[in-house]
Amino acid sequence: MTVATTSFLIFAASQVGTPGPANMVLLGTGARYGFRAALPFVGGVILGKQLIIWPVGFGLLQLADQAPAVFAFLKYASAAYIMWLAWKIANTRLSRQEADGAAPGFLAGLIVHPLNPKAWAMIVAGFTGFVAVGTPTFEATLAIAACLLICQVILHPIWTFAGDRIAHAVEGRPMEKYLMWTLAGLTVASVLFVLFGGGTHL
Repeated sequence: MTVATTSFLIFAASQVGTPGPANMVLLGTGARYGFRAALPFVGGVILGKQLIIWPVGFGLLQLADQAPAVFAFLKYASAAYIMWLAWKIANTRLSRQEADGAAPGFLAGLIVHPLNPKAWAMIVAGFTGFVAVGTPTFEATLAIAACLLICQVILHPIWTFAGDRIAHAVEGRPMEKYLMWTLAGLTVASVLFVLFGGGTHL
């Protein structure tokens, strides 16, 4: 095997299934708008990772070596965007009868992973740690893309559904605002960990 598919699938499941910026946003979206209303957003988040995988597989990392300042800027701009989403989560309440506007849609979800430093880190780790030297580019990229897609299709909806269930338990109660601030805090913490403690090299 030129791609360690089984090993990478285990690694991918551990990364996609654990708390991170995208999962915290999915949890908060499910809590705010409900599981069904959040599904288009979930679909966008799932497919958005493909917007990173294929360019990385076909040489984006080489461009990063040539223009490191540009990619450093993108890294911190991405973190700022995720923190803005966290602020929105913190300042919303769970009464869906009083929801201000519709749930974020497919296009909003599509940009979450391209602006998620954890997503970049796990994809780069996939190509550098689980692909044998000399593997054809298309074969390697397809394997990484398929493994991550499988994990996301299973795990991202679970995070969103968990938010929906949590919301039903606390909606309208005094602890509601503390829950939303906790979700926002976890989102920010996950971004800071990836940027400064998680070893991402974007």
